[in-house]
Amino acid sequence: MTAAQADLQIDRPAVADGAALWRIARDSEALDLNSSYSYLLWCRDFAGTSAVARDERGEPVGFVTGYVRPDRPGTLLVWQVAVDDAYRGRGIAAALLDGLVARVSGEYGITSVETTITPGNTASDRLFDSFAERHGAALERDVLFPTDLFPDGPHDPEVLYRIGPLSL
Repeated sequence: MTAAQADLQIDRPAVADGAALWRIARDSEALDLNSSYSYLLWCRDFAGTSAVARDERGEPVGFVTGYVRPDRPGTLLVWQVAVDDAYRGRGIAAALLDGLVARVSGEYGITSVETTITPGNTASDRLFDSFAERHGAALERDVLFPTDLFPDGPHDPEVLYRIGPLSL
């Protein structure tokens, strides 16, 4: 943990955090924004496979949401990662991801991580490349959802990143 991360607490999100997570996602200008309701629901139903970083006042400043894939119970699918603009560049996203995976690997037997990233999202690409490197894991990339599958207008393809097996 770096000095910049030392004043942060990483733990499970609570339902009361849902609005803050929605605002962080909205302000990121990089994520597909889900409804505010979905962030509330996520904090209720998937808190065990998600993490939130809190500042010294206990306010959320970053988050990772994920779930264990039903058809691949050893795989954590990371849905979204976002850090408040004022806290970016401090390694918080990496600390959130590492902390979450360490926790869920023990609780759920996770041995691999998946996520999707659109081409051109260099911050997410670097985050997951460095995650794979830190954990001595192979990284494979394949297009999961091509552009033509999205019914609501132009959308970049979603590239699936498969990382594993993990050395934790």
